[in-house]
Amino acid sequence: QLVESGGGSVQAGKSLTLSCKASGRAPNNRAMGWFRQYVGKEREFVATIMSTGSVTEYSEAVKGRFTISRDNNKNTVTLQMNDLKPEDTAVYYCAARVTSVFSKVKADYEYWGQGTQVTVSS
Repeated sequence: QLVESGGGSVQAGKSLTLSCKASGRAPNNRAMGWFRQYVGKEREFVATIMSTGSVTEYSEAVKGRFTISRDNNKNTVTLQMNDLKPEDTAVYYCAARVTSVFSKVKADYEYWGQGTQVTVSS
């Protein structure tokens, strides 16, 4: 089970931190990812992290502004979002794979959270 928190409404240029709490069997052995979905659009990749936390990948749209990290002691994955822009407005989803290797592909993720809304105003 994945439960996201931390969404909200902010002005452009501000920061938000999203958290994803994982529970169930061996959550720390799973690669994790964040995706976002605009209204009427397909869910798109944002960031991913290996089970060990040693390797991360980002979409070009967020690289340099967002940071994904994980605390395996707390079974938590965090997405730190800085310098937010109106085009970052979307529902953000946490996702988990059954393997330790990260992926940018939505279909590679077997488990999903319920999503949390992020709204950035100009």
